[in-house]
Amino acid sequence: MNMLLLAMPDSFEHMPTVAVRMPNGALTSLAGNVDPHHNVAAADLILRQDRVRETVEQLVREHRPDVVGLSVMTFQRKTAFRVIELVRALLPGVRMVCGGYDPSLAPDAYMRPGSGVDFIVRGEGELTLRELLRALERTEGLNEIAGLTYKTNDGWQQNPARPVHSLEGDEIRLPRRNARVLSGYTMLGKPIDVVETSRGCTFDCGFCSIIEMRGRNFHTYSFDRVLADIRDAREHGARAIFIVDDNITLNVRRFEALCQAIIDAGLNDIAYTVQAMTSPIAMHAGTLVPLMRKAGFRYVFLGIENILEDDLEFLKASAKNAYRENGKRTDNATIRAINALHANGMYVVGGLIVGNPDDTLDSIRANLEFARKYVDWPYIQHPTPYPGTPMTNDFKARNLIRIENLEEYDGTTAVVATEHLQPEEIEYQRWKMERWMKTAHIPAVIGKEPWFVLRNWPKMLAHTFRGSTLRSMLGLESDRTVFARYKAMRAAERVYL
Repeated sequence: MNMLLLAMPDSFEHMPTVAVRMPNGALTSLAGNVDPHHNVAAADLILRQDRVRETVEQLVREHRPDVVGLSVMTFQRKTAFRVIELVRALLPGVRMVCGGYDPSLAPDAYMRPGSGVDFIVRGEGELTLRELLRALERTEGLNEIAGLTYKTNDGWQQNPARPVHSLEGDEIRLPRRNARVLSGYTMLGKPIDVVETSRGCTFDCGFCSIIEMRGRNFHTYSFDRVLADIRDAREHGARAIFIVDDNITLNVRRFEALCQAIIDAGLNDIAYTVQAMTSPIAMHAGTLVPLMRKAGFRYVFLGIENILEDDLEFLKASAKNAYRENGKRTDNATIRAINALHANGMYVVGGLIVGNPDDTLDSIRANLEFARKYVDWPYIQHPTPYPGTPMTNDFKARNLIRIENLEEYDGTTAVVATEHLQPEEIEYQRWKMERWMKTAHIPAVIGKEPWFVLRNWPKMLAHTFRGSTLRSMLGLESDRTVFARYKAMRAAERVYL
C-alpha cells in the first residue's frame, strides 16, 4: 500500500519557523512501525507554511496514496479539515486516518457528518496503524483492533482502548527517517531531529493532556535503543536533537546514566535540548547538571509553570517545583535550578503559565518580571481548556472560557478570563514584556550561532515586533494600537490554505 503521513503546518508562537522548524516525531515513528513492504511518505507541512496547498497537491500526485494519515493537535483542527477536503477532492476514494492528541481526546469532532474521516487512531498509534493497514490489505474485519474508531454503514464503531505500551522489547521499532520527503528541519541554523527515550508522566498537572491521553505512568526504552536512535538521527544529518520525553527527570538516576551513556558512546558532539522539572534539577544540581553539560545539553525547557504558590496549587504543579531537605519541603526549587543550569553553561527556556482563575494584574506582572530577570528565552503561555483536561472542567465551572475558536488554542492566545481580567488584557501584558525578553537573548544567540543571526536577524526582529511601525518606534503610536495590529497579523497567519 502507498501511505502519505502529514503533520499540520500550524506552529507555536514561541517557535517561529525562522528559528525553529522541529520535526513531528510521530510521523517517522509511525512510518517505522508499519510493515516494511508499505511505501510510506512522511511530510511535515510546517516546512512549507507558505505553500501548503501546492505541497499537498504535489505529494498526492507523486505518491498516489491509498491511505492518508494526519497528526493533529487541537489548534490545528481547522487546518486539518481543510487538508482532508483538499485530499478528498484530489483522491475521492482515499482512506483517511486521523490521530494525535486532538482526535484521541475529542473524537466526536472527527465523527461528524461530512468530516471526510474514515478512521481515528486513539492514543499511541504505532501498533494500531500497523494492524489497520494489515486489515485493509487483507480485507479483514476491524473490530479486533484496539485503539481504533472507524466508520461503518451503520455509523461509527469505537473499539476498546489499546493498553499503554511498556516500551520493552523490540515491538515498537526505530523511526524510519528516510520516509521523510521534505527537508529543512533546523534550530538556530543547525539541522535538528527529535529522539524519544521514555513516555508518560506520573504527575497530575491540571493543564496537561498527557495523562488524559495515556494515564499516569512512566515507561522507558533501553539505552541501546536510545543510542541507536541518536546515531540514526546523526547519520541523517542532525547536529542538534530535541529529546521529546514527557518527563525525563522522573527518574534522575536513569537520566544521569543516560547522559553518561551518551558521553561513553561519543555522541556528545550533538547539541541537545530537553524538557525538565525544576525540583530534580535543583535537588541533584551537583551530579546531574554537570553530566548534562558534558553530554552536550545546551537548552533546557524548565517547567517553572508559575512562581506564586496559589497558582501552582491551581495548576496542580506545586510538588514538581518543590525543594526538599530531609524529606521536608523547604523552598521553591525554581531559582536553584536556574542557577545550576546557568553555572554549567546551559540556557533556560522558561515555561510559565499566566492567566489562572484568580490572577490579578499584579500577579501576572510578577511572573513576567521573574521571567525577564531569570530566564534566557521566555515560553510564557496562557491556560488553555484543551479537551479532557481537569483545567477545562475548572474553567467551565467558573464560566471563564471566553473564546471557543479552537485555532486560537495554541497556548499563547489568551482564551479564558480570570476573575479580575479579560483575555485580551492578559495577553497584552505578556506580549508587551515578552518581545523585549526575546530581543535580550539575541546577543547570546550571536555568540552561539553568529552566522545564523547574520543571515536571519531581519526576519527574527520582524517576527518579534510584528505590528510595529516606524511611528510606533518613535512613540507616535500606543502599544495598544501595535498589539491590535499584531493580533490581526497572527489571525491572518493561521490561514494556510
